[in-house]
Amino acid sequence: MNGNKTLEELTIRDNFMFSAVMATDSENCRLILERTLDMPIDRVKVVTEKTMVYHPEFKGIRLDVYAKEQTTKGVVDRHFDVEMQVANKKIFKRSRYYHSQMDMEILNTGLSYEELPDTYVIFICDFDPVGLGKYKYTLRFTFAEDNTYEYNDGTHTVFLNTKGTNQNEVPASLVSFLKYVGSELEDSELDYDDPLVKRLQKTVSQVKSDMEMGVKYMLFEEMLKDEFKAGKIEGKIEDIKDLLADVGTITQTLDDKLVMISDKDIIRTLHKKAARVSSIEEFEEELNKLTASE
Repeated sequence: MNGNKTLEELTIRDNFMFSAVMATDSENCRLILERTLDMPIDRVKVVTEKTMVYHPEFKGIRLDVYAKEQTTKGVVDRHFDVEMQVANKKIFKRSRYYHSQMDMEILNTGLSYEELPDTYVIFICDFDPVGLGKYKYTLRFTFAEDNTYEYNDGTHTVFLNTKGTNQNEVPASLVSFLKYVGSELEDSELDYDDPLVKRLQKTVSQVKSDMEMGVKYMLFEEMLKDEFKAGKIEGKIEDIKDLLADVGTITQTLDDKLVMISDKDIIRTLHKKAARVSSIEEFEEELNKLTASE
């Protein structure tokens, strides 16, 4: 979440502002991708806050910025997911999951495995995800038997670090961009003498003065609050199931009943009960009593 900030207090490091800056002008996204990956990119189509859910049993994801490169012939060559990350929350496993979900979405359009385009997952981190002081970490796959042979399956993962210290090893333009991303509100408005940063600063200013964006931001904050509450309930139910697993086998019927509960007081009571019961049947009896009037 954005810490109950007002729209005027946001910097590009905040998820809403980052997505808004990319959505307002796709050229911002293209230029950031070129600077990050150090390769030319023709033009991109940006879809912000894209949610991918393929099955109710699967965990859904919401991508900060999802972009597809489009050549002058209209052919999609590469797909990009760019994530703004301010907390270190299992981003290595998440990058793996993001790649798989991007592939699934692409395959759902009717392409075969052989036609899968290259996918890029980029995390812009306001912390050092590896701990080596590098501004940029690029994942490479090699074989254990011969690490000189690079294995390339078309997936590419890059972690950027605003806290890097190796200025002499990376382009000055990348350092400038990451220092801007990592800056607090007052410093983010300074003159960075960088054409991309100036462009981003201008877009941030436009977003903050747009009344429609103000309304979208309020809706965005409400959505995150709802998701946060739902996530806490889901986590509590998982805790209950972990406790019950010690006394018996959780049936599908019981599992279905648990996931349907939304009352926090009932969940709190069931959590205490799950820690004390000696059997699944004893817990189910209590569950039925509590939910009988729902």
